[in-house]
Amino acid sequence: MTMLRSEQTTLLLEQDQRVLSPSEVNLAATLLDQSCRTLLMIAPTSGCGTTTSALSMARQLAHSAKGKLLLVDASPSATGLSSRLGMAADPGLFELLQSPHPEGELRHCIQRHPELPFDLLPLGQPSPAAGRFTAEDLQHLLDCLASRYRFVVVDAEAVYSGTSGLTLAAMADAVVLVVRAEETRLEVAQAAVQRLRQANAKLLGSVFNARRFYMPKWLYRLL
Repeated sequence: MTMLRSEQTTLLLEQDQRVLSPSEVNLAATLLDQSCRTLLMIAPTSGCGTTTSALSMARQLAHSAKGKLLLVDASPSATGLSSRLGMAADPGLFELLQSPHPEGELRHCIQRHPELPFDLLPLGQPSPAAGRFTAEDLQHLLDCLASRYRFVVVDAEAVYSGTSGLTLAAMADAVVLVVRAEETRLEVAQAAVQRLRQANAKLLGSVFNARRFYMPKWLYRLL
């Protein structure tokens, strides 16, 4: 079993646009130079730290970019963004997707957090009575949000946890793969990249989480 190392995150994406290093800071700087409005953060499997990375990326972009930013919770995880911020019971993404006129419902679903410099769209609660939504409904909602914000950052369901992450990846302007140091298997990450490419996702780069420094961090940065 081979675990993913830092230098291998770039190799995973060698056929896509290269970035300086797998960090939120460099990725944010790269995004500022592009006509990107929707950014998807996704991991091969759950537990890689996608929510933490999405929060970090949203902060970086909010401080660097001109215009408003929205962070969307699209991951049905019990420990996801909405739960972490105390918004698990609030209306959000599901309610907008199940509404015939989501534009008019935005003000009831989008929230602000006193400690965050951007808007938030919680996951919300699915309603079986409202029926299923389609990919077209999802695309329409993303377009609607992108028309109101400079950046829309989406915290997505992991590639191997369901189908919604891949569906959203095909619609986003850019996709960032989140992997976890010494836990994500190289083979799993490679397979996830392949599935994202097959879905026509526009892979921008990667975030390497929980990296262990075996020497003082200040010294490592000088190397």
